[in-house]
Amino acid sequence: MKHSRRSFLQVAAAAAAGLAAGALPHALHAQGGASKSLKIGVIGSGRIGGTVGELWVKAGHQVMFSSLDLEHDKALAARVGARAGTPKEAAAFGEVLLVSVPYSALPQLGRDLGDSLKGKIVLDTCNPIPGRDGDMALEARAKGTGVASPRLLPGARLVRAFNSVGHTSLRSEAHRSGERIAIPLAADDPVALQTAARLVQDAGFEPVAVGPLARAKEFDPGAPVFGRAMTAAELRRGLGIKP
Repeated sequence: MKHSRRSFLQVAAAAAAGLAAGALPHALHAQGGASKSLKIGVIGSGRIGGTVGELWVKAGHQVMFSSLDLEHDKALAARVGARAGTPKEAAAFGEVLLVSVPYSALPQLGRDLGDSLKGKIVLDTCNPIPGRDGDMALEARAKGTGVASPRLLPGARLVRAFNSVGHTSLRSEAHRSGERIAIPLAADDPVALQTAARLVQDAGFEPVAVGPLARAKEFDPGAPVFGRAMTAAELRRGLGIKP
């Protein structure tokens, strides 16, 4: 699906600003709006995946947790009222997927899941850490994850999301009173961006559309805003984005 830069910016503004004001973008109305429960496959149910997945369960979504430790996933699912399965089962289950694994696992994950990723909206939280992921992390950092990740998960409608705020803050600050903590988003697909923005809001945060995937580098590890729990106003100032 091809979109002009103007249409992308219009949808991004609707996703980031309209949702915060309580007005869902048109594409989400077409899917049933805020009341529609989505089926979400979480691939990597650790600190980030487990935390965000639990928040989505509380928001009324259907979630299947998966990882390399099925017993852990079953225990988590039983505790929060979700499902558990293998990564392949979660990929098939989800209308939307959240991937939260070590960056070095992405190439094999892309091969293992194959056709299950194609055409699906995938929220990518994975960060390249050289000390853990080796040389491929250095290459991904140099390119930016918004450029590197789509090549590792071919066919996915990728959104960079939930990668820049730590799991402790995600757990403690969700749905807080006053100004919510912001989650920066980057995507090339405006409808995927809309869906991600809705899910950020459902989890108890404020979505901030930064721009296309190439701009995800601005909130990758090492960026000034990375690792900081900031309000939307603070994040926009840090990224030089006008309100």
